[in-house]
Amino acid sequence: MGWAIVRFLSSVAPQVSDVVFAPVRSAAQRKTAAEVFAHALSLSLDFHQTKRSGALSRTMDRGSRAVDFLLRILAFNLVPTGVELALAAAVLGGKYDWRFAAVAVAVVVVYTIATFALSNWRLEHRRVMNAADSEAAGVSVDALLNYETVKSFGAESRAAQTYDRALGDYAQASLKANSSLALLNGIQALIMNLGLGVMAVMAGFEAAAGRMGPGDVTAAVLIMISLYAPLNILGFAYREIRQSFIDMEEMLKVTRLTPQVADAADAVPLPRPVDARGASVEFQQVGYRHDARTSGLEDVSFVAAPGTTTALVGPSGAGKSTIVKLALRLLDPQEGRVLIDGHDARTVTQASLRAAVALVPQDVALFNDSLYANIAFARPDADAAQVWAAAAAAELSDFIQGLPDGMETRVGERGLKLSGGERQRVGIARALLADPCILILDEATSALDSRTEAAIQKTLRRVSQGRTTLVVAHRLSTVADADQILVLKAGRIVERGAHHELVARLGGEYAALWRKQTRAGKAAQAGD
Repeated sequence: MGWAIVRFLSSVAPQVSDVVFAPVRSAAQRKTAAEVFAHALSLSLDFHQTKRSGALSRTMDRGSRAVDFLLRILAFNLVPTGVELALAAAVLGGKYDWRFAAVAVAVVVVYTIATFALSNWRLEHRRVMNAADSEAAGVSVDALLNYETVKSFGAESRAAQTYDRALGDYAQASLKANSSLALLNGIQALIMNLGLGVMAVMAGFEAAAGRMGPGDVTAAVLIMISLYAPLNILGFAYREIRQSFIDMEEMLKVTRLTPQVADAADAVPLPRPVDARGASVEFQQVGYRHDARTSGLEDVSFVAAPGTTTALVGPSGAGKSTIVKLALRLLDPQEGRVLIDGHDARTVTQASLRAAVALVPQDVALFNDSLYANIAFARPDADAAQVWAAAAAAELSDFIQGLPDGMETRVGERGLKLSGGERQRVGIARALLADPCILILDEATSALDSRTEAAIQKTLRRVSQGRTTLVVAHRLSTVADADQILVLKAGRIVERGAHHELVARLGGEYAALWRKQTRAGKAAQAGD
């Protein structure tokens, strides 16, 4: 009866441990994954511009699963295995002969040394396999995210071949890792069976000498066989622990990265203006140089007064987008200061600053969710009436009402089920719902037709009341009514003033751009 009860307890104990401790392991895995994900999101612009989404996702997945495995192995396998080995050696030495215990200990020592040495040798194979796995994931996600580009260039077969080559590299690395694992398992089996053979021969000599009976011989051999299971677990545990550390290695590299833009220890929330006047934006001798470029911003100074519209114009690469990123504090200036309503942007919290500033970019990125969710992303606490009001202000209400599913229409991956103009209007609605003090329009109407552009421009002029507006534009006609226009060239402000002032400057940069665009517009009308 006692034997039956012990057998039952040995079978039930692992199940009970899983039930009791599974929530702990699950919580640890969840916390690890969530913290790494949050840390990755907090990293600066340079990291996100160079990362591969698929590879990063696979790295986080492997690393968080490794945490769960380590907890399970360390708590429920290694400690019981050590206890079982000690008990088996004590029984063999105490009940029979010290030489039996010595053989058992020697087998364990040789097995452990061989396992550790071969496992260390296999580490590089695992690293190569993980790198190939991440590369294959990165290639597939890149192609799926950019499928329009792939299709427009007829490159489906080329993308598939690239993915196939990445899978081939992974398969080769996996074969090497599996072959080295087979070698390790074979050497482990050889060591254990040599130990068992020595034990059986010694027990046979003892039985022949009359010092052991048949039951004792059987017991000694069975005790040695019973050591196989924990030894197998020991070898498996060490291999998997080392491999888990390798899996965690890339994840830990991400966690060791520090964001270039971070809240200061004494950062305070940016106070919102008490009146509906908007917030001022001031650049004081700001300088910034990109690592990948020879030019950046140099000695840029200007003031966008509350409630006014400031336009940034100039050729591509002049520094307009850099000014936008500095105003949003996606970048920190290397020289000078950026002041938001008189507060240095580096002294206020990023969350409060970005709650006061809303951006409508040239290429609006949407989540693969409903129109309602994408507009409400700016203010999750907004009610349906506020969301619809923002959509109406962005000239979207008629379009949405004409859809079979209305606001619940899903926009597809990155919003690609919508046209470029529709995506921009969703971006405008999202920005308006945020109710910002500062509104930044980065070519916000560039993808719209002339009629819709005129309607949106009228809407933007209306919603800009009580807000400070920064407008980045290539088409100068869209910013002719701005309070001030800043003309940038090679990272410097070369001209500033109102539209009529800049046009009147003979030989000026803005006047030359205006004449060029005006002639192009007239030529296009004549061609029509």
